[in-house]
Amino acid sequence: MSNNTKLFRRLISGAVCFPAPGVFDGFSARLAERTGAQILHASGGAISRAIGYPDRGLVTMTEMLGRIDEIIAACDAPVFADADTGFGNTTNAARTARCYHAAGVAGLHVEDQTFPKRCGHMSGVTIIPAQEMADKINAMKNKVGDDMLIAARTDAVSVEGLGAALHRMKLYVKAGADMAFVEGITNISEVGAVAAALPSVPLVFNQANASSGGAIKLDALAENAVRIALYPGDLQRGAGWAIQATTEAILKTNSTMSVVNQMFTNAERDSLFDQN
Repeated sequence: MSNNTKLFRRLISGAVCFPAPGVFDGFSARLAERTGAQILHASGGAISRAIGYPDRGLVTMTEMLGRIDEIIAACDAPVFADADTGFGNTTNAARTARCYHAAGVAGLHVEDQTFPKRCGHMSGVTIIPAQEMADKINAMKNKVGDDMLIAARTDAVSVEGLGAALHRMKLYVKAGADMAFVEGITNISEVGAVAAALPSVPLVFNQANASSGGAIKLDALAENAVRIALYPGDLQRGAGWAIQATTEAILKTNSTMSVVNQMFTNAERDSLFDQN
């Protein structure tokens, strides 16, 4: 078992919920780690957009892995990576697990959407039969054993309701999933229902409402067995604002003096990197 996987297991075995910002390249990973993040989320949506595509399953496993390689090389923190649907059927999913493990990923999450997937907050989400997803989990776990953690994600809440999602998740845990990620829940009551239905299973929660005032406090999540709170798109949205503002300054004034107080100095930027 790699040191990163050991560290990841140790972190999620406690009673703390760790915020995991969504990184999408080596620079964002290094900056997030330096700022204090102890777990990094290699966000599939953020990586897709960084490559130039919407979060609709258009990026291949090889392209995703290229970015994940950059992220892992740039930081020491354990990386919890998005594996989408496993990029196909059960055989594809098993290969994805093997390749993510070889890259040094500490844990991944895989979802029960049809392939190609779409962002779970878009309309039109469709899901595969529960047993098919359980077979994927089992095949992936057989490839990596305990050397990499696998979180099963279900998108069934928006399609079939919370009860059906919990029924699915119990099947996925039985198939070998180490963690449970129920997408589409939005309040602490629903988080509590998931925790009650899956005793002793570490949970993953998507803080999709972090920028709208609807984020759930980490202490409350921790009390309900959530060990990782994801912030998948927030870093990229912040970076997008900064890039746009800086570009506008250049185009309008031929200078960046109007935004210089919001920018890193050259020295601050370069301090992220080993200059030797």
